[in-house]
Amino acid sequence: MRPSGRNLSDMRPISIETGIMRHAEGSCLISCGDTRVLCSASIEEKAPPFLKGSGQGWVTAEYGMLPRATNSRNRREAAAGKQSGRTQEIQRLIGRALRAGVDRRALGERQGVALGLMAIAAACGVRAAWPTTAGLFASAAMIGVGVAAVQALMPGFIKRTADKGAPRLMALYTTGIMAGAAVAAALSTGLTRLAGWQAMFGLWALPAVLALLLWMRAARPEAAAPAGGPITLRRQSVWKSPRAWLLLTFFGIGTGAYTLVLAWFPPFYASRGLSAEQAGYALAALTVCEVLAGLTVSALIARRPDRRPLLAAALASLLAGLACILWAPSLVPLAVCLLGAGIGAIFPLSLIVTLDHATDPESAGDLMAFVQGGGYVMASVMPFLAGWVRDASSDLSGAWLAMAVGVVAMMAMTTRFRPGARVG
Repeated sequence: MRPSGRNLSDMRPISIETGIMRHAEGSCLISCGDTRVLCSASIEEKAPPFLKGSGQGWVTAEYGMLPRATNSRNRREAAAGKQSGRTQEIQRLIGRALRAGVDRRALGERQGVALGLMAIAAACGVRAAWPTTAGLFASAAMIGVGVAAVQALMPGFIKRTADKGAPRLMALYTTGIMAGAAVAAALSTGLTRLAGWQAMFGLWALPAVLALLLWMRAARPEAAAPAGGPITLRRQSVWKSPRAWLLLTFFGIGTGAYTLVLAWFPPFYASRGLSAEQAGYALAALTVCEVLAGLTVSALIARRPDRRPLLAAALASLLAGLACILWAPSLVPLAVCLLGAGIGAIFPLSLIVTLDHATDPESAGDLMAFVQGGGYVMASVMPFLAGWVRDASSDLSGAWLAMAVGVVAMMAMTTRFRPGARVG
């Protein structure tokens, strides 16, 4: 019998009282006999510097004993200027125990994508409420941050959750991007006529909010992958991998074809006798062809582990479309179909090939961020170079010809994308 009257085989009475602290996201008071432990949990929408860009969250712990938790008063460690070895070991033990039960990759993806969607929605509101040049630049920066967050984290989420279905889901995801662009382009003019251009910008916050709600439900913590598995250690940096640079260049040229066509296809045909309205309709039809090509890739990709035949067909279609522009510009419907089929298939295929080169979700996020970041920078330069060519020669033929040379280079790169190849 113990001095308290409790048998040697009896546990001390245990109670847990929740909601003790008013401002903490979570708190409780745990009582085990005369021992009291006050616990609180906080959530920060950021990750520590050493996890920046990894797509992961972090869980850590702090511990401290009150001065009169013992028979005689303990001196506060803050007053001594350092923590005792006992305190440090207890903190490490608690932190490691918590991290063992949390899928940090899912935590980072969920919060990161949610923040990206919130940034996009907020940017639409900024454009509606701040209709100035400064507001336009500010909202563009916010949208850029939001899109970058989603684009960097989503591939890792797809790789982790879809397993063998990741290529098909990636194709649907990229096709959704193209379809969204087509819908936005088609509806913006009508919305502007009905509600004005400021309200039109604000209305585009609604799809972002809807996407946020759907994402938070689809990526809820209880739907995440089981925790406790090994977390792959960093290997060679993607910056040092020649194959990563090859993938970046391939994606950059392919996306450059999209930006070039988007920016200069209507003006080119307007200069060839089409009205501005007809040129706009031609671009809309081209976008529809892109979406149909993306859906076709989604349907075929699971049965084609070797992506090279599909890439070769898409590049051949794009090259034929460029040839049609150069030497048979009067065949507008043919050029629209060939360019749309080529660009619409190359965009998802280039990202699927990149995803194929990743061995795990963490490396997928790193590689996708690297390839898309550098690739979009390359692609953004294409329309400016085409404008320079047009100013210098009063014609866009040189730009189309340069793009055709780039497509031939992509054909040569395609031969290196054999099944099983990895970055490293």
